[in-house]
Amino acid sequence: MTEGSKTSADQDQIALICERYQNNPHRMLDILRDAQDQFRFISRATMQSVAQQTGLTQVAVEGVASFYAFLSLEPKGRVTIRLCDDIVDRFAGLAAVAEAFEKALGITVGETSADGAFSLEYTPCIGMCDQAPAAMINEVVLTGLTPDKVREIAVALQDGKRPEDLISDRFDNLSPHERAERMVASNIKHAGAVLLGPVPDDAGLKAALNQTPAQIIDQIEASGLRGSGGAGFATGKKWRFASQTDDDRRFIICNADEGEPGTFKDRVLLTERPHLLVEGMTIAARAVGAHEGILYLRGEYVYLRALLEEVLAERRKAGLLGKNILGTAGFDFDIRLQMGAGAYICGEEGALISSCGGLPGEPKTRPPYPVTSGYLGHPTVVNNVETFCHAARILDRGAQWFFDMGTEGSHGTKLFSVSGDCINPGIYELPYGLSVRELLEMAGGEDAAAVLVGGPSGTMIARDTFDRKLTFDDLATGGAIVVFSAERNILEIVEYYMSFFVHESCGYCTPCRVGNVFLQKAVAKFRAGLANPADIAYLKDLSATIIETSRCGLGMTSPNPILSTLENFPLVYSAMVKPPKDRIRATFDIQSAISDARVLAKRRSSIYDKDFSR
Repeated sequence: MTEGSKTSADQDQIALICERYQNNPHRMLDILRDAQDQFRFISRATMQSVAQQTGLTQVAVEGVASFYAFLSLEPKGRVTIRLCDDIVDRFAGLAAVAEAFEKALGITVGETSADGAFSLEYTPCIGMCDQAPAAMINEVVLTGLTPDKVREIAVALQDGKRPEDLISDRFDNLSPHERAERMVASNIKHAGAVLLGPVPDDAGLKAALNQTPAQIIDQIEASGLRGSGGAGFATGKKWRFASQTDDDRRFIICNADEGEPGTFKDRVLLTERPHLLVEGMTIAARAVGAHEGILYLRGEYVYLRALLEEVLAERRKAGLLGKNILGTAGFDFDIRLQMGAGAYICGEEGALISSCGGLPGEPKTRPPYPVTSGYLGHPTVVNNVETFCHAARILDRGAQWFFDMGTEGSHGTKLFSVSGDCINPGIYELPYGLSVRELLEMAGGEDAAAVLVGGPSGTMIARDTFDRKLTFDDLATGGAIVVFSAERNILEIVEYYMSFFVHESCGYCTPCRVGNVFLQKAVAKFRAGLANPADIAYLKDLSATIIETSRCGLGMTSPNPILSTLENFPLVYSAMVKPPKDRIRATFDIQSAISDARVLAKRRSSIYDKDFSR
């Protein structure tokens, strides 16, 4: 085959991929994901062909292709191994696992083998912290890795086995749910009364059909349900705002992009309660008058794609999605699955909406808010998996039932993702209001020296504050609870999380793009014993500036690993401070650098501004 005919064949394949999505530029992420799968990278020729098919410029296509970590402008191996590089995986033995892969494959992390067979790389948290170390091998997830397991995996792959064959030699005969269960354990340690206990099929949806949209929203408001991403914006209020807009086209989007390190609760609901999730989205659609929905699934959870597609198909067949749902004239609603491609920032609802629209996942300046102008400029409700599941149960059991659980201002139950230095990592569904100490006792983490509540964008607390309550008014969390023993280095943890934020910033505004780099470098100085007393004030001042001037929740919370440990572990920092003699602190005029960002921000933070809708 000549080079010319190969090029022509490739162009034909690209044309088919684009046609699969009606040459719609808003489906650019889907198009490029399929092209990546087909050709193992996004070449300039591919971008040119895609641009021609979708009516965009090549620059616009490249902007998307270069934004997402799972898309590559350079060829990848036929088998791409992504090792989870989260701090929990590091403490669980990641270094030995990585070394074993390097020796077995003859390449180092970051390289592709000369024959194009293998690529080996690190990737941020993939939502498997309860069974670390973990890795993605193409679309297969492997957990609990050890050097011995790695050597077996490498031999099997080198002998020509597919990644899927590592799960089962009859993988193709397994159902999507069986495949997911073989790869990843749900690790439910405590099933509560709302989400993980017995759940009747579609009882909430059937109840909603006997109510008006306003009555549905009244129930959600009366229940006290708040968004489960940590910020806790009132769900009923969000739905009401969207329902009252003067627009005949509205959208429901489920944010299943739980990229916060240490969080994996949505992974469990997507596996164990996918029908409940879709039921909740359908109830929301009836409440706000939406006919179209999108389930945005993080790229790291691609192993769940077939399961979710099967659930959607089953519900269409049963009359639970599509036209005239359950025989109700005019109640039309359907959902498409949108895969992400490795971008933490897409957990922010504005960035997620941009990604759904085929753009780089960059946050939007607000107002306008998504409930008035979201996806394609139409009113859009964005909630996360747990919130939609809660809504379905509320319509089934009633607002008062949910309201009576938990505490004042924090009603119902919460799924806690517990990982790290504890005996029983996994998922715990418990009413709001328990203390951190009580949760640690359940998880076998009584010897903890530090606990990270809410992931790196949350709060790190010390032993003397373990009696604080897990509520919106005390320790708010999207669900992540990471336990650290006394043998862990607090500054190592902080530096890792700052490097994570540096890596995951969309780069749009200077405070986040530049400020976090300087914070990371400052923490590295403390670890090296090169800090002086003025550096503590420097950390606080720079953190305050980043929070004040960043335009989305990432920048507004990225200094939290530093600020919370400065407050709760002050001796860790002071012990590393040396007198200022011969110590030169790097200076940077952050105030001048972020002057434009202050203009863009145009506001101080509010509870809604911080809502990632995770």
